[in-house]
Amino acid sequence: MTPNTLSDPSRQLPPFRVGLTGGIGCGKTTVANIFGELGAAIIDTDVIAHSLTAPKGIAIGAIQATFGDAFITPEGAMDRAAMRRHVFNDASARKKLEAILHPLIRNETARIATTTPGIYPIFVVPLLFESAQWRNKLSRILVVDCPEEAQIARVMARSQISREEVIAIMAAQTSRATRLGKADDIIHNDSNTENLRPQIEQLHTLYTGLAKTNHPPHL
Repeated sequence: MTPNTLSDPSRQLPPFRVGLTGGIGCGKTTVANIFGELGAAIIDTDVIAHSLTAPKGIAIGAIQATFGDAFITPEGAMDRAAMRRHVFNDASARKKLEAILHPLIRNETARIATTTPGIYPIFVVPLLFESAQWRNKLSRILVVDCPEEAQIARVMARSQISREEVIAIMAAQTSRATRLGKADDIIHNDSNTENLRPQIEQLHTLYTGLAKTNHPPHL
């Protein structure tokens, strides 16, 4: 018989970890920043990916060798807009890019997680549901949600891309319904930052308690 983890002190419980995700334009960064202000350790895989593909980033050499100079800006960064257009409808090109970036992101995420202080870690993973590696590493999944029209408007304003491009990106991501169905916790970001903070503070209190007792996933 397998011993019950809670009644067997010889078995160490897994550390408490939160995964934060949401569709493009839902406000993941804003939510993560507020959690960080409250004392959580924020490990943002998108920020990590940006650093890897910035000028002198460690992924630039492999990207340039694989895709050519056309995908490198004059400053020496990956041209994200050009690369997005290139890989969006080319599965083989997308797999080549992922083969370069994913191992580097995993290594850098692990390194940063061990060096970032905080009450508990929050891993910000935009494509969390698209990556099988994450689910068993997390204690809870937090989804930031907003109406799809709000997503479209925010991304158009932020990234200066067309409505059609935003809709295509959203269609390639896990659906809103699926995200909400798989979430342990949901933050509704359909109005303003003032309405976000009480939701975040409530979850922060919950997560702080769970981190102290080191509960296993979904207890």
